[in-house]
Amino acid sequence: MPQSRVQVGVVGAGHFGRYHALKVAASARADLTGVFDPDLERAKTVGWEAGGPEMGLESLLALSDAVIIAAPADAHYALAATALRAGKHVLVEKPIAATLAEAEELGELAGARQLVLQVGHLERFSAAYQAMAGKIGVPLYIEATRIAPFKPRGTDVSVILDLMIHDLDLVLALVNSEIESVDAIGGAVASPHEDIANARLRFRNGAVATITASRISPRTERRMRIFAQNRYLAADFAARKLTVISRTSTDAQAAESTSVAGVAGFGIEEVAWEDHDSLAAEHAAFVASILDGAPVLVDAAVGRRALAAALAVAEAMQASRDRMIASGIIARGAGDDS
Repeated sequence: MPQSRVQVGVVGAGHFGRYHALKVAASARADLTGVFDPDLERAKTVGWEAGGPEMGLESLLALSDAVIIAAPADAHYALAATALRAGKHVLVEKPIAATLAEAEELGELAGARQLVLQVGHLERFSAAYQAMAGKIGVPLYIEATRIAPFKPRGTDVSVILDLMIHDLDLVLALVNSEIESVDAIGGAVASPHEDIANARLRFRNGAVATITASRISPRTERRMRIFAQNRYLAADFAARKLTVISRTSTDAQAAESTSVAGVAGFGIEEVAWEDHDSLAAEHAAFVASILDGAPVLVDAAVGRRALAAALAVAEAMQASRDRMIASGIIARGAGDDS
């Protein structure tokens, strides 16, 4: 008889680990086996709230068919590799790993053992992405902004791996071309790592994307603008609204279309979406891949591609900083090479 439910353990009882545990506990097709975290009291608290006991990693793996890894980023590779070698399916939070070699090894481990390895690029499951993806065509230029007030959570990595990687993944999915060059600038303000970053990516097919991420802003803002041939899209993620301005295809349509800036022949479409539980959708996709054999939407290759883009941005940012130090615009800091 085919397996009808999956036993899922959660590794990591921090901010996201708690959410993951609660979603597993509420799942129609999964059961929470337990929660592991080096902080035993935190694991007990989250386990009590979600209805799963705190336990050691070895016990959690023994009782689970799959694990969700929501630990600090520098532990993703080791924990995911341990779970895969134990024969467990894995959903690992982004970034997939710290290096491209580690990301590739995780993909190879999952493939060799025929296990599901899904990476937690949550935006792929958002209503916003679903609304945008079917209306774009081939993007020529993308401008993405993701800024938020400072919070200590997530500062174990730079804003590139914390926030920007979400938009890097979306841009890569929408453009579907290799990156040709990257120029970037940024700096650390409130943490040891970069807290604000701006990157300009040029793709082999000629498309260009500009991405800004900040975790030291006075307000929260998430927007994306996309220019395509005969079409312009503006997405306001906070307001849950997508505006599409496009050229109409026939004279009859042009006569009936809304005038844009006094120019006939262009139509305006407003698309709104309801509040959507992206995390529940991500979990449902993970379980469907395990139980039903559904394709893994965000697999190791996708995770590696997003990581490669993030590392390229970090490298370009360091190159910009080195030029500024050499020209005397900024002083050398403690973290800069001598």
